[in-house]
Amino acid sequence: MYNIDITGIAIVLGTAVILPITIVFLSLRRKMQSEKNRKEIILAALEKNADIDIEELVKKMNKPEKLLKEKLLKKLMWGCIFTIIGIGLLLIEIMTFDYRHIPGKEDVWLFTGIWTFTAFGLGISFIINYFVGKKMLSKEMEAEEQNLRQE
Repeated sequence: MYNIDITGIAIVLGTAVILPITIVFLSLRRKMQSEKNRKEIILAALEKNADIDIEELVKKMNKPEKLLKEKLLKKLMWGCIFTIIGIGLLLIEIMTFDYRHIPGKEDVWLFTGIWTFTAFGLGISFIINYFVGKKMLSKEMEAEEQNLRQE
Protein backbone atom coordinates (compact mmCIF):
# COMPACT_ATOMS: atom_id res chain seq x y z
CA MET A 1 0.00 0.00 0.00
CA TYR A 2 2.56 2.60 1.16
CA ASN A 3 6.21 2.50 0.22
CA ILE A 4 8.05 3.50 3.41
CA ASP A 5 11.78 4.22 3.39
CA ILE A 6 12.97 2.76 6.71
CA THR A 7 16.57 3.93 6.29
CA GLY A 8 15.40 7.54 5.87
CA ILE A 9 13.24 7.29 8.98
CA ALA A 10 16.13 5.73 10.92
CA ILE A 11 18.50 8.50 9.86
CA VAL A 12 16.01 11.21 10.81
CA LEU A 13 15.25 9.60 14.19
CA GLY A 14 18.91 9.02 14.89
CA THR A 15 19.84 12.59 14.04
CA ALA A 16 16.86 14.41 15.51
CA VAL A 17 16.12 12.28 18.59
CA ILE A 18 18.86 9.89 19.64
CA LEU A 19 21.87 12.15 18.98
CA PRO A 20 20.61 15.12 21.08
CA ILE A 21 19.59 12.82 23.94
CA THR A 22 23.02 11.18 23.89
CA ILE A 23 24.80 14.54 23.87
CA VAL A 24 22.76 15.82 26.84
CA PHE A 25 23.32 12.56 28.74
CA LEU A 26 27.08 12.62 28.20
CA SER A 27 27.44 16.28 29.15
CA LEU A 28 25.38 15.82 32.32
CA ARG A 29 27.37 12.73 33.25
CA ARG A 30 30.63 14.66 32.79
CA LYS A 31 29.32 17.51 34.92
CA MET A 32 28.19 15.15 37.69
CA GLN A 33 31.60 13.41 37.67
CA SER A 34 33.32 16.78 37.91
CA GLU A 35 31.18 17.78 40.90
CA LYS A 36 31.88 14.43 42.55
CA ASN A 37 35.63 14.93 42.10
CA ARG A 38 35.44 18.45 43.55
CA LYS A 39 33.52 17.16 46.55
CA GLU A 40 36.12 14.45 47.16
CA ILE A 41 38.95 16.99 46.97
CA ILE A 42 37.23 19.27 49.49
CA LEU A 43 36.55 16.36 51.86
CA ALA A 44 40.17 15.18 51.59
CA ALA A 45 41.41 18.70 52.32
CA LEU A 46 39.13 18.91 55.38
CA GLU A 47 40.37 15.54 56.67
CA LYS A 48 44.01 16.58 56.38
CA ASN A 49 43.59 20.12 57.68
CA ALA A 50 40.47 21.02 59.64
CA ASP A 51 41.50 24.69 59.86
CA ILE A 52 41.36 25.27 56.10
CA ASP A 53 39.13 28.03 54.78
CA ILE A 54 36.59 26.20 52.62
CA GLU A 55 35.32 29.31 50.81
CA GLU A 56 38.82 30.22 49.66
CA LEU A 57 39.47 26.64 48.53
CA VAL A 58 36.22 26.58 46.52
CA LYS A 59 37.09 29.93 44.91
CA LYS A 60 40.50 28.59 43.89
CA MET A 61 38.97 25.39 42.49
CA ASN A 62 36.35 27.20 40.38
CA LYS A 63 37.29 28.15 36.87
CA PRO A 64 37.40 31.90 36.54
CA GLU A 65 34.23 33.15 34.92
CA LYS A 66 34.70 34.58 31.46
CA LEU A 67 34.48 38.32 31.11
CA LEU A 68 31.56 39.86 29.23
CA LYS A 69 33.97 41.03 26.55
CA GLU A 70 35.22 37.46 26.01
CA LYS A 71 31.66 36.16 25.77
CA LEU A 72 30.73 38.82 23.23
CA LEU A 73 33.84 38.14 21.16
CA LYS A 74 32.95 34.45 21.09
CA LYS A 75 29.51 35.36 19.74
CA LEU A 76 31.15 37.49 17.05
CA MET A 77 33.46 34.60 16.15
CA TRP A 78 30.55 32.13 15.80
CA GLY A 79 28.60 34.72 13.85
CA CYS A 80 31.43 35.07 11.35
CA ILE A 81 31.85 31.29 11.09
CA PHE A 82 28.17 30.61 10.43
CA THR A 83 27.88 33.52 8.01
CA ILE A 84 30.86 32.27 6.00
CA ILE A 85 29.41 28.73 5.98
CA GLY A 86 26.07 30.13 4.78
CA ILE A 87 27.74 32.14 2.03
CA GLY A 88 29.78 29.09 1.00
CA LEU A 89 26.68 26.92 0.79
CA LEU A 90 24.92 29.65 -1.18
CA LEU A 91 27.80 29.73 -3.66
CA ILE A 92 27.60 25.94 -4.00
CA GLU A 93 23.89 26.23 -4.68
CA ILE A 94 24.41 28.92 -7.29
CA MET A 95 27.06 26.82 -9.05
CA THR A 96 24.77 23.74 -9.06
CA PHE A 97 21.60 25.64 -9.99
CA ASP A 98 21.33 23.98 -13.41
CA TYR A 99 21.42 20.48 -11.88
CA ARG A 100 18.28 20.84 -9.79
CA HIS A 101 16.07 19.64 -12.65
CA ILE A 102 17.83 16.26 -12.79
CA PRO A 103 15.49 13.58 -11.35
CA GLY A 104 16.36 12.74 -7.76
CA LYS A 105 18.48 15.86 -7.26
CA GLU A 106 15.72 18.25 -6.17
CA ASP A 107 15.80 16.84 -2.62
CA VAL A 108 19.52 17.53 -2.32
CA TRP A 109 19.08 21.04 -3.66
CA LEU A 110 16.22 21.72 -1.23
CA PHE A 111 18.24 20.27 1.65
CA THR A 112 21.24 22.49 0.92
CA GLY A 113 18.91 25.46 0.55
CA ILE A 114 17.51 24.91 4.02
CA TRP A 115 21.00 24.55 5.52
CA THR A 116 22.23 27.60 3.61
CA PHE A 117 19.63 29.92 5.06
CA THR A 118 19.85 28.32 8.49
CA ALA A 119 23.62 28.82 8.70
CA PHE A 120 23.42 32.32 7.27
CA GLY A 121 20.57 33.25 9.62
CA LEU A 122 22.44 31.90 12.64
CA GLY A 123 25.53 33.85 11.65
CA ILE A 124 23.65 37.10 11.22
CA SER A 125 21.81 36.58 14.52
CA PHE A 126 25.11 36.02 16.38
CA ILE A 127 26.59 39.15 14.81
CA ILE A 128 23.52 41.22 15.72
CA ASN A 129 23.66 39.75 19.24
CA TYR A 130 27.29 40.85 19.50
CA PHE A 131 26.61 44.46 18.52
CA VAL A 132 23.46 44.79 20.63
CA GLY A 133 25.19 43.16 23.62
CA LYS A 134 28.22 45.39 23.20
CA LYS A 135 26.02 48.47 23.24
CA MET A 136 23.86 47.35 26.17
CA LEU A 137 26.68 45.97 28.33
CA SER A 138 29.28 48.68 27.77
CA LYS A 139 29.02 50.02 31.34
CA GLU A 140 29.28 46.53 32.84
CA MET A 141 32.34 45.75 30.71
CA GLU A 142 34.04 48.96 31.86
CA ALA A 143 33.29 48.05 35.48
CA GLU A 144 34.77 44.55 34.95
CA GLU A 145 37.94 46.03 33.45
CA GLN A 146 38.31 48.44 36.40
CA ASN A 147 37.86 45.55 38.85
CA LEU A 148 40.58 43.59 37.05
CA ARG A 149 42.95 46.56 37.18
CA GLN A 150 42.35 46.99 40.92
CA GLU A 151 43.12 43.32 41.66
